[in-house]
Amino acid sequence: MLEKPNISDAEWEVMKICWSINAPFTANEIVKSLGEHNEWKPNTIKTLIGRLVKKGALGHKEDGRNYLYYPLIAEEECIKAESKSFLTRVFGGALKPMLVTFLQEEKLSREEIEELKRILDERNE
Repeated sequence: MLEKPNISDAEWEVMKICWSINAPFTANEIVKSLGEHNEWKPNTIKTLIGRLVKKGALGHKEDGRNYLYYPLIAEEECIKAESKSFLTRVFGGALKPMLVTFLQEEKLSREEIEELKRILDERNE
C-alpha cells in the first residue's frame, strides 16, 4: 500500500468524485461532476486536481491535448488511514472512548444496532 497523502477536506471532495467515476477521466469530467455538488469554479477544481497529483493521490497521462487522470490510492485504504489518523489525533489511539462517544451521541436505528451487534459478535469468534 502506498502511504496515504495528507488530503484536505476540499481534496477529499475531488477524490470522492474520482473514485466514483470510471478511470481514466479528464479534468473537465471532474469539474462537471463536482459542479453538481458545489459552486466551485473550474480553476479551483483544477488547482485541487494539481495538488492531488503532486501529493501522489492522482496519476495522469497525456492523451493528445488532454490529461487523463486516475486514482493512485484506493478509497478503502484512504478511509482506513484517515480513520486511524482521526482516532490517534482525537482519542489518543483509544478505540473504546470513540465508540462510547459515538454511541451516546448518535441516534441509531434498530437495523444499525443489529448490524453493530453482528460485527461485534463476528469479532468475538
